[in-house]
Amino acid sequence: MENYAYLSCSGNYSEFDFNQYAIRFRTSSHLRKYDEIKHWDNGYLVVTADYDTTGAVEEYIDLVPMLKNLFIDPEDFLKQIKEVRLKNA
Repeated sequence: MENYAYLSCSGNYSEFDFNQYAIRFRTSSHLRKYDEIKHWDNGYLVVTADYDTTGAVEEYIDLVPMLKNLFIDPEDFLKQIKEVRLKNA
């Protein structure tokens, strides 16, 4: 089991992958890619996102509400993740 999760985007969706989980969530159709993961704090991500309309923008992603909506215990799930990396970067 690996302690890394991966963030990527494709079309109108972003995907957070960790072990057997692939959590997809809707994002702007103008999002081209994630350029950098600036900070990871137990479910809270600060990233640099590149949009075709505005260029690079600092964005914030909170995974805890998404995990709860999927009936995944955030505490158990997130404590296993030591680092988040960009997929296909």
